[in-house]
Amino acid sequence: MDSMEDIYRDHAKAVYGFLLTRVRDSDTAEELTQETFYRAVKQIKTFKGDSSVSTWLCGIARNVWLEYVKGQKKRQDMDSLAGITDGDGRFGAKGSCGSAEEAHMAEWENMQILKALHRLKEPVRETLYLRLIGNLTFKQIGEIMGRSENWARVTFYRGKEIIMKEVKRDEP
Repeated sequence: MDSMEDIYRDHAKAVYGFLLTRVRDSDTAEELTQETFYRAVKQIKTFKGDSSVSTWLCGIARNVWLEYVKGQKKRQDMDSLAGITDGDGRFGAKGSCGSAEEAHMAEWENMQILKALHRLKEPVRETLYLRLIGNLTFKQIGEIMGRSENWARVTFYRGKEIIMKEVKRDEP
């Protein structure tokens, strides 16, 4: 096993990217990345080598993220009781397009895809996030989700089909 410094250097960007796709805020993703590696240091003796280090770290990151979401949900519930509302928190950066019309169509298509993705039920939605945004392999997704590589492939394919049907149905 490498030193934690080597593990951090080799895997911090991947863990950060994994978390950034979920929280959509660089500062929060950085905090959660630090928490992930803090927990990894505390739990290093539990790593048996049954999976890759990156898969193990993404599993820890997923748990850190889920705890963060639960905390945010409680905070939002309290805020809504007090009449406080959050902003809309837009996803991703726009790419450059040739014309204003092309830019509008690309933005519309991205929004339709993201809306369809958001409407998917778990674990399909998380599988698509892990694959498309987290750039993880089907094997890694299966390990993180506690399922097989084949399950991850089938789940991804079915989710992609659902999104394609919805986007085609909603085209202007």
